[in-house]
Amino acid sequence: MFENIRADFNAHGRDAGAQGFWAMVIYRFGRWRYGVRPALLRKLLSLIYKVLYKIIQIVTGIELPCEATVGRNFVIDHFGGIIVSGYARFGDNCRIRNGVVVGLRRVEEPAAPVIGNNVDIGAGAKVLGPIRIGDNSIIGANAVVIEDVPENSIAIGVPAIVKPRRQPSEAGPTRDAG
Repeated sequence: MFENIRADFNAHGRDAGAQGFWAMVIYRFGRWRYGVRPALLRKLLSLIYKVLYKIIQIVTGIELPCEATVGRNFVIDHFGGIIVSGYARFGDNCRIRNGVVVGLRRVEEPAAPVIGNNVDIGAGAKVLGPIRIGDNSIIGANAVVIEDVPENSIAIGVPAIVKPRRQPSEAGPTRDAG
């Protein structure tokens, strides 16, 4: 737990005041408590987690339940209106911004997205349903993604249109500043 919190602190620019970092500390605590023995102590820690989770949810506007799976260096860039389903899974080095929803498409279908490594999700994006977002992909601001996004892609629009990401070599010639 403490190693993950240290990595989260570094990922949030070593800013203890970052509300995304606060949410990650409570998330990591919530995951850690599952392994605590004896059961009575675990129940006490569960009560503490539930109270802290609700406080963080109210203060920051970030809903990140410990049932979701989050990889290393997960960054919540801005606070407010962030909802992550407990069924969601994130890889390493992912970043989300304010207004993002990662969750179920339908309540009767309890399956949420599986997000790969190095995925950047823009402000206001909605990523819904049993879909996969490939590694090194970008979800544009306010995009509504309801279908799979392959690796090295960008998804933009409502509903999202998926395009391959332009690689640096495809961007054209670079100019010298001198």
